[in-house]
Amino acid sequence: MLPLESSDYSRAAEAVRDGFLAAAEAAGAKARVQVLPHKDGEVRDAFEKARAGGARVIIGPLVRDDLKSIAESGLELPVTIALNQLDDAGPMPPRLYTFALAIEADARAIARRMREDAIVTVAVIGGTTPLMKRFAGTFVAEWILGGGAPPTQRAFAPTADGLAALRRDLAAVPLDAIVIAVEGSDAALVKNFAPRVATWASAQINQRQDASAIHDLEEVRFVDVGWLVAPDAEPYGRLPRPEWGSAALDRLYALGIDAYRVAAAFAEAPPDSLAFDGATGRVTLGDARQIQREGRLATFRAGRIVPIDSRR
Repeated sequence: MLPLESSDYSRAAEAVRDGFLAAAEAAGAKARVQVLPHKDGEVRDAFEKARAGGARVIIGPLVRDDLKSIAESGLELPVTIALNQLDDAGPMPPRLYTFALAIEADARAIARRMREDAIVTVAVIGGTTPLMKRFAGTFVAEWILGGGAPPTQRAFAPTADGLAALRRDLAAVPLDAIVIAVEGSDAALVKNFAPRVATWASAQINQRQDASAIHDLEEVRFVDVGWLVAPDAEPYGRLPRPEWGSAALDRLYALGIDAYRVAAAFAEAPPDSLAFDGATGRVTLGDARQIQREGRLATFRAGRIVPIDSRR
């Protein structure tokens, strides 16, 4: 159940749909899948139609506002796998699970890997967009929760004075690693003004850059979906690989692939446990009906994306 008739989200919905159907066809189960499109503001009607049709598992909503609408609707839901998450941590209706491409998962994975690497002193260079604030805030919280000292935090200002101040401030403190929490186009700029230590960033730096941009990001480490980091890996390496023209849409296609596997696991009844290596990364069933996703670790090296083995 996807906003395929939305003026804003139809392209994203198409990517999820096509990934889901590709996985279903590979499993010989495409005939069991019904795609229910809906327009903006009509998500409740789509849910009623799915319920009336006897759907065992609903995949959706995709958009956060639609998820909020369903969560507040009071509808008696069949098993529902929402492809987003709510802004707050309030209670969700029974039988509603979430499975999202959340940037918070990337931040937590980076914090855990840094602890494995015995990193002690960290700096976080933060941007001003809501997405990057969420990424930076989640990393800092996870780092401190794991016993790390509060990181040095500096704001990113893309001006000559701001970059000079960033270089001066970071040179004045001993650092083992840096987390770049800025949008992809600014990551290389930050790297050029930062000390030469282990540097991590979110998947937002992996945006199909040209060769010169990738060269500027040499050895920057990041977390992204397996579909982009290790495209030939099993069990998804043989699935169709359409050209979406956008890394963001590639990730949503991967989300659709894994959403099918989740739906198949829930078809008879919600499982007690769930764990598989999928197109978005390692997928597990966590607490509070959250289906968690940990992406693959990777780095830019000699103009290529190279996976980093997450097993120590």
